[in-house]
Amino acid sequence: MTNDDRSSLQDEIKRFQEKRRRIEKSDSENEFDLDDEEDTKNENVYVPLKQRRRQQLQRVFGGTNSGHTNADGTAHHSSSDGAHTQTIPEEITVGPQANFTLLDQANELKKNQPDQTTTDKMLEEEERIFHNAMEPKALMGIGELAKGIEYTDPIQTSWRPPRAVLQMSEERHQRIRQMHNIMVEGENILPPLIRFEDMKLPVGVLNALKEKKIMVPTPIQMQGMPSVLHGRDLIGIAYTGSGKTLVFAIPIIMFCLEQEKAMPFTRFEGPYGLIICPSRELARQTQSVIENICQHAHKSGLPLLRTVACVGGTPMNDQLDVIKNGVHIIVATPGRLINMLDKKLLFLDVCRYLCLDEADRMIDLGFEEEVRNIISHFKAQRQTLLFSATMPKKIQNFAKSALVKPITINVGRAGAASLEVTQEIEYAMPEARVISLLSALQKTPPPVLIFAQRKQDVDAIHEYLLLKGVEAVAIHGGKDQVERFYAVEKFVKGEKDVLCATDVASKGLDFPDIQHVINYDLPDDIENYVHRIGRTGRCGRGGLATTFINKTCDENILLDLKHLLIEAKQVVPPFLLQLESDKERLLDLGDEPGCSYCNGLGHRITNCPKLESQHAKATNNINKNDFLAKGNSDW
Repeated sequence: MTNDDRSSLQDEIKRFQEKRRRIEKSDSENEFDLDDEEDTKNENVYVPLKQRRRQQLQRVFGGTNSGHTNADGTAHHSSSDGAHTQTIPEEITVGPQANFTLLDQANELKKNQPDQTTTDKMLEEEERIFHNAMEPKALMGIGELAKGIEYTDPIQTSWRPPRAVLQMSEERHQRIRQMHNIMVEGENILPPLIRFEDMKLPVGVLNALKEKKIMVPTPIQMQGMPSVLHGRDLIGIAYTGSGKTLVFAIPIIMFCLEQEKAMPFTRFEGPYGLIICPSRELARQTQSVIENICQHAHKSGLPLLRTVACVGGTPMNDQLDVIKNGVHIIVATPGRLINMLDKKLLFLDVCRYLCLDEADRMIDLGFEEEVRNIISHFKAQRQTLLFSATMPKKIQNFAKSALVKPITINVGRAGAASLEVTQEIEYAMPEARVISLLSALQKTPPPVLIFAQRKQDVDAIHEYLLLKGVEAVAIHGGKDQVERFYAVEKFVKGEKDVLCATDVASKGLDFPDIQHVINYDLPDDIENYVHRIGRTGRCGRGGLATTFINKTCDENILLDLKHLLIEAKQVVPPFLLQLESDKERLLDLGDEPGCSYCNGLGHRITNCPKLESQHAKATNNINKNDFLAKGNSDW
């Protein structure tokens, strides 16, 4: 080695030792120079572990622009406005005596107070999950999608609001909406009408309403009926028992009367209006309401309209007899309707009015393909209406993508429980629930409705009540249609005091004078709970709902129930208040509280049990198809 090389090496060693002494001096004074930090990084000089931990803790508390940390545990931050001091919590120690690592400390800080970046990332992730779960154009026919047909203007009708109402100010209309908690979205929104006479209804229709003691329209009827009569596509969301059936039933009767007066329907012609319901009982009930109004209209001198309910479990010949003579309105379930369309027993060539009652329920039951198949039989543009009490954002969004300039009417929060219902939650062990039923039945006079999740439980409850001398009937999907119609008819007429049912009776059915609903168990999701308790407290009358819960219930559903009770200003029992989740602090992030997929208030879409269940079902179907494609017949 030459003298020059030795001299150069000695100089390098001196520089390194000088920097090492300077770093140690800075460490002893508990300071760290940012300029020196840059130098050491550039020259790859070793930084002590103690300093690296202090810098990491500094970033956690003060961000990337923080200054230095003093020995007393305060972090100084430099800014253009001056300096301020932020104290590090005492429970977080620095150095070898720390109880947990810096990563644990950072996670604990983010858990207690998520920063804006974390919140934004969470919302972006939820939006991605939501869009992946949403099926666009689900309400468009296959032919329309293939040909790229899109309708840009709503259907035109001859109905117009009264001139006196149109001349009123927009402030007056908005004041009425705020008074009745009506939220409206869309283009060219019509004013709300607070009297049935302003809707230009025939005398026979008004007489039918008076017979049912319906004198004043409900909020959903004030805004919804003028919109439907004007020909607009509509998404109607309102609490259970708010009179949604009349919003689509009366306009379709008006349209059919207009068509019949202009040119009577001949044999095999029709229908002009089609209403699809998720259950047979709901279809029968809707057809009965429409038939009653048509009879009153005919008594006042208007043409007689022919209506029919096309549902499974009943002879098709009776339904075909009405269709052959020319039918104006058909109320149907998807299965029977597709069967008749595929067999060319029914045609939708002149149909211009389509309503999906309890639309979210049909999507939940897996009727997307059936609905698209039905829509593919339409030959021209139709007016499309969707109604439900718990319509999630998913259903609203893909409906808006297929409807023509739709108007969305929302009375209250979608998925909220009726404020007319008093909700009582009782803790009951699984084996003691049947005995608790007898004491619950003592709370109110009959009629009483009891819901259970499983068919076996419905049969067991029914048998137990019969043994105790209670006049009870039962319905579920395992019974034939004759038994189901018999049970509902006896219960509606008041000949039976108690109806035991699965969720087949929870959507849309209107039982008169029910004061009490008992939930033998909790359903799979909170939407079904809202529909169950909505069988009471209808049309402004009060009601009571008793629900049995225990430790076997799903925690997500219990959290949803807890927050639903808080929203409805109900008494929350202590055992529900004690139920807490570390995810509850994230419920109010974003524009809408809770889950945007199922309207649950106790979780976010990232933890939605309904979405997980649907994913599992879809995966099972894919595996089943692959299994069958390989030639295996046993599944």
